[in-house]
Amino acid sequence: MTILLFGIAKDIVGSPTLSVPTSSITGKKIPKTVGELKTFLSGTYPELNKLSSMAVAVNHNYAEDHEIINSYDEIALIPPVNGR
Repeated sequence: MTILLFGIAKDIVGSPTLSVPTSSITGKKIPKTVGELKTFLSGTYPELNKLSSMAVAVNHNYAEDHEIINSYDEIALIPPVNGR
């Protein structure tokens, strides 16, 4: 699963895109919903927790935490416009 990153999220991760595994060979839980993805990312990149908000878009639409994501979806992290 590839995630597009914008603004401060891109700076925190250090790249405009991020790959998240879609199968677990490490035993870690693979994100299946937007909420699980947020939890996964905040654990991997703790600096993301300092942002006042973080929107997630799935296939060009803002998504709620309960929405299911798939490896073929276009996913984007959209941080607050004015930074932290």
